[in-house]
Amino acid sequence: MAAMTEQLLTVTPEARAKIDGVRTFNDFPEAVLRVRILAREGVRFRYEIALEDPRDRTESDVLVELDGLAVAVDPDTAADLAGATIDLDPSITGGGLMIDNPNEGWKDPVARAVQEVIDRQINPGVGSHGGMVTLVDVRDGTAYLQFGGGCQGCAAVDVTLKHGVETAIRAAVPSISAIVDATDHDAGANPYYQHGH
Repeated sequence: MAAMTEQLLTVTPEARAKIDGVRTFNDFPEAVLRVRILAREGVRFRYEIALEDPRDRTESDVLVELDGLAVAVDPDTAADLAGATIDLDPSITGGGLMIDNPNEGWKDPVARAVQEVIDRQINPGVGSHGGMVTLVDVRDGTAYLQFGGGCQGCAAVDVTLKHGVETAIRAAVPSISAIVDATDHDAGANPYYQHGH
């Protein structure tokens, strides 16, 4: 198991008190905090934060020791967590945990440009009909989009994609040569294309 310095991520005193309270309540003071990035959803990451048995750690985990609290970080996403802070989420009753991560956002300038078009031009329009568009990936001149809300499963999504979304993105970002609707419109909640790492 790879050890890292405390600079990989930090835990605020409020979050630490919550974590220690849960470990005490469950009579499991040696529980390890597991942190990983599960997916990218537009400019944000979707995280997993959970307490687990220390025996569930793997040799490849990056281990952060924070004054009696071991934090196991998935090695594939450790670089995207560098400098992150685990804090209490005030929007969750009882104080759930959240991650404030300076690495969120698109590093690729083409993806950033596509995201700006989505934020400024596309989502305000489709939002008025209860929909939303999320950039999933940009690869080899192709932008992969997920349609959500009222757009997922909508019979007019092809028209929206071809005449609205694709036109706006290609006009603003000429290096984009294709737009792919990566949404599974027949599936249940939150289906989307998972890009390769």
